[in-house]
Amino acid sequence: MIDFSISTELAAERDRVRQFVTDKIVPYERDSRLTSHGPTDELRQELVQLAKDAGLLTIQAPEEFGGRGLTHVEQAVLYEAAGWSTLGPVAMNCAAPDEGNMFLLGKVADPEQIQTYLAPVIAGEQRSVFAMTEPDGAGSDPNQLSTSATFDGENFTINGRKWLITGANGAKTWIIMARLAENPHLPAGPTLFLTDGDQQGIVIERTMNTMDRNYVAGHGVVRFDNLTLPKAALLGEAGQALRYAQLRLAPARLTHCMRWLGAAERAQHIAVEHAKTRTAFGRPIGEHEGVSFLLADNEIALHQCRLTIWHACWLMDQGEKARHESSIAKAYVSEELFKVADRCVQVLGGIGISDETVVEMIFRDMRAFRLYDGPTEVHKYAIGKKVLR
Repeated sequence: MIDFSISTELAAERDRVRQFVTDKIVPYERDSRLTSHGPTDELRQELVQLAKDAGLLTIQAPEEFGGRGLTHVEQAVLYEAAGWSTLGPVAMNCAAPDEGNMFLLGKVADPEQIQTYLAPVIAGEQRSVFAMTEPDGAGSDPNQLSTSATFDGENFTINGRKWLITGANGAKTWIIMARLAENPHLPAGPTLFLTDGDQQGIVIERTMNTMDRNYVAGHGVVRFDNLTLPKAALLGEAGQALRYAQLRLAPARLTHCMRWLGAAERAQHIAVEHAKTRTAFGRPIGEHEGVSFLLADNEIALHQCRLTIWHACWLMDQGEKARHESSIAKAYVSEELFKVADRCVQVLGGIGISDETVVEMIFRDMRAFRLYDGPTEVHKYAIGKKVLR
């Protein structure tokens, strides 16, 4: 049976999250600590405390870690509400990259690693990074990984350069992907390592200037200069990094969609209110067919995106991997929500390209969303391969 209803309890919690974001978080959108490189960590900590006080911090975490152990569908409903402000997921500790990293560590890390590296992230006390993307290597094709690791039986030594490493500046929990060289002790190949960000050998060269500004501390360029790590730094099994990355990416690409659906819904709300009050040629612009059709197209897209997300989440809740469906969702939702934001800018006219409203920021961030966790073209390539099999 197909059932699109949500429980009374979930609907009430959705409304509570939306109210919390509207009342407590939206006012921070004008805070000077929301910089061109995203929120500062000081601002993040202040927002996290607000969510903690409201009982809404890291609600997606497993129950054994103090969370609610939400299903994927429940996450979809609540993350959409949190995304009403781009700072909402930051406050509730369900923003990227921490949300995806918490999911991965909960699946792969050993008990000691969980206590040292995962628990503080769940508590909102520290941030994490996933260091994979490289200037001339791994990106859409992680098989091009060029960062190297050697192992002498006791210690790993990592060398290489990464960029677009979200939140690198100030992060404490680091997941690093490197290609482990042939050695007599462990399997070679792409491998994940887990360490503290204060280690000698992790050099943050700079923070990149990018069009988006919703991730804490922006995106860094990082160099690993003979980073030496003990055997205990191995995350999971040697040579299995690409498999673990897929484990992380399928749910993570969906949570991106959930959060940005909320942001697009906010942009639509602002555009609708503007269309009701702004007049031109003798009547509110919303009464002109050109504007009303833009808003109608947005409403259709928002509805379709929500159903696409919910379906993929429902499949995952049934125990399926849903890689195909999550690729469909990421490709479709990222493109459609960008069109929604673009149409909202058009409806707003001159103020749409200014910071008089948050729509301009949502528009820029939404453009970047089309690249997060794989660009549309990569997902369409994977979808096409499955269709042709």
